[in-house]
Amino acid sequence: MRALGACTEPEEKVAKMALENDTQAPDFELVDQFGRTVRLSDLTAAGPVALVFFPMAFSGVCTGELCALSDNADLFETAGVTLVGVSVDSKYALRAWADREGYDFTLLSDFWPHGQVAKEYGVFLEETGFANRATFLLDATGTIRASFITSPGEPRDLDAYRTALATLQTGAED
Repeated sequence: MRALGACTEPEEKVAKMALENDTQAPDFELVDQFGRTVRLSDLTAAGPVALVFFPMAFSGVCTGELCALSDNADLFETAGVTLVGVSVDSKYALRAWADREGYDFTLLSDFWPHGQVAKEYGVFLEETGFANRATFLLDATGTIRASFITSPGEPRDLDAYRTALATLQTGAED
């Protein structure tokens, strides 16, 4: 298992207006690393979704984080959750990165309009031009049931995913 990345990006302010839990996630259409159009509502119609916003492909912390998610894909599969990464990178950069790292999950390009989806979710950092590290777990209705954001340069911990997945499962039983 690979450790979460140790490289850091410059310090920036954490987005202050991220969407809150128990609100409807904005629907969107983006292209994936293969150039296919993906609509969020189609994903949630099939079941819960983990939207993982990350700053940039090929950066140290992002590579470490997504490698850790890839190495622990069974956490999401067992919970019936579709794992989806989102960044402002082009579909070409995301494809090259996914091929190099062996990612088997969907990576979406929020390239143009630049960062529009990240802005709708309140996690776009204007100072840097990319999304903050933010995760939103959506249920099958597209409602945000769990979320967490880390400070720039700070990787998300796998335990945060475990806690969020447990929250999602608990909510499904209610």
